[in-house]
Amino acid sequence: MYDKKAILQDLYDRLYKAFGPRHWWPGDSPFEVVVGAILTQNTAWRNVKKAIGNLKAGNLLAPDVLYDLPVQDLATVIRPAGYYNVKARRLKHFIEFLFRESGGDLDRLLARDLGALRNELLAVNGIGPETADSILLYAGDKPTFVVDTYTKRILFRHGLMPEEASYDEVRDYFLDSLVPDVAMFNEYHALLVHLGHTFCVKRNPKCEKCPAMGWNDE
Repeated sequence: MYDKKAILQDLYDRLYKAFGPRHWWPGDSPFEVVVGAILTQNTAWRNVKKAIGNLKAGNLLAPDVLYDLPVQDLATVIRPAGYYNVKARRLKHFIEFLFRESGGDLDRLLARDLGALRNELLAVNGIGPETADSILLYAGDKPTFVVDTYTKRILFRHGLMPEEASYDEVRDYFLDSLVPDVAMFNEYHALLVHLGHTFCVKRNPKCEKCPAMGWNDE
């Protein structure tokens, strides 16, 4: 009988040994990370990079500039990210929240208590748990865990979580099982994403070559 908690450390060690550091999340500033977290909803990162490139080219990647930018103009600039009208409104909702809560000072906002700030982010129109935790972990350096489709799929296939487990159930599993460590949580999520991209794919997973296989045979 294996320990479901101890296995998370073993899984991390296996993935890190196989893939090495993933250098995620890419971004030149915490604000860029926040923007990327919102834009990456339901789209590939390569498209988000194009949208962020457009913002940089237009000198628009700053809270005060985006606050004044009409939502229609913002939608045009971020068009490569897909669902650009929806995402433009979501970005504006976050910017309005940022100015309302901290006068546009992202550092001041991110200095707040993890639990309280997470609840506040979840109350912003268009920010769900995955986006909120991405902002908190990658922009705010706070010890929370980001759960995505890859995470759920991997844990289910290895018998660690039921398929119907909720976002918060999976997140709590990691938070309750591992020592709070921002760097590790950052790397762990990135490693799971890479595993999901390369081996634990939705159809025809490459189980025979997967570096995550074998822990329950020891």
